[in-house]
Amino acid sequence: MRKVVAIENMTLDGYVDSQTGMGFEWTFRGYSEEVDAFGNQHVRADVDTTVYGRRTFEGMRGHWTQVPSNPDATPGELAHAEWVNNVDKIVFSTTIGDPEWANTRVIAADAAARVAELKAGDGGTLAIYASPKLVHWFTDNGLIDEFRIMVHPVTIGSGTPLFHDKAKLDLNLLESKTFDSGAAYVRYQVA
Repeated sequence: MRKVVAIENMTLDGYVDSQTGMGFEWTFRGYSEEVDAFGNQHVRADVDTTVYGRRTFEGMRGHWTQVPSNPDATPGELAHAEWVNNVDKIVFSTTIGDPEWANTRVIAADAAARVAELKAGDGGTLAIYASPKLVHWFTDNGLIDEFRIMVHPVTIGSGTPLFHDKAKLDLNLLESKTFDSGAAYVRYQVA
């Protein structure tokens, strides 16, 4: 059985989206080559399908499809662009017809049943990237198995929280790691 994990960057005060611009400009303070390498080599090592809500999907598609042709892209950005442009992707949306990004499927209806089918199928981990409103829906429907969270050394005061006010979960800590940049990684399993 496949598992669903939420892979999130989060502020110390619990927000994952500032609701400004792309929503995660605050991650730059705690971001480093060490954090990038850990994420690429460890956090997403078992992921073979990425999952997005519409807004995050459109932002990711707009950014990562352009990175390979950007002469200023770093080796880390190029490596991640290659991975994300080729990995299987799912976007939950009732408004996107043609996703216009390779290896992407759109789920527009019967979401809970479709997720149950995906979890029962063969393959690696299904990872929700960012997409906080989608994470809220998955949480409310008991569909998330793990949270993999990079906590950044910053507070922003408002935005979209990772856990909305109705979320009640018991979690078991599976792993933690701190970085020289001040970021801290925590991995929790839903009990």
